[in-house]
Amino acid sequence: QVQLVESGGGSVQAGGSLRLSCVASINTYGTYCMAWFRRAPGKEREGVAAIDSERSTSYADSVKGRFTISQDNAKNTLYLQMNSLKPEDTAMYYCAAEPWLCGASWADGDAYNYWGQGTQVTVSS
Repeated sequence: QVQLVESGGGSVQAGGSLRLSCVASINTYGTYCMAWFRRAPGKEREGVAAIDSERSTSYADSVKGRFTISQDNAKNTLYLQMNSLKPEDTAMYYCAAEPWLCGASWADGDAYNYWGQGTQVTVSS
C-alpha cells in the first residue's frame, strides 16, 4: 500500500511558475512508475508527465518544454516544476503511482492503483 500526499498548488498569473510535490509513504525508486495527472472542470482526466524506474520521462504534448517531472529518492518525493503557466493549465493535479515500468500507457489513469488527494492549480490571465 502506497500513500501519496500532494502539495504546492495555488493561484498564479499566466506566465508564472509553481512546483508541485508528492510525498510517498515508501521509497518508490527503481520499482514504481510515478506520474502526474490533472482534471479540469468539465474535462476528462489527463496524463501530464511520468517518470519510470529507469528515470525515463514522458510528457503530454500540451506541457512539453514547460513542465519538468523529477524525483528526490532520499525524500521519497516526486516533483512537477511548472513554468510558463497558462490559464488552460488550471486543474486539480494528482500524483499517481504503480509498480510497473510506465511504458506507452503511462497516461492511462486506469493503470494506476495509488493516488493522492490532489492539489488545485489556478492560472489567471
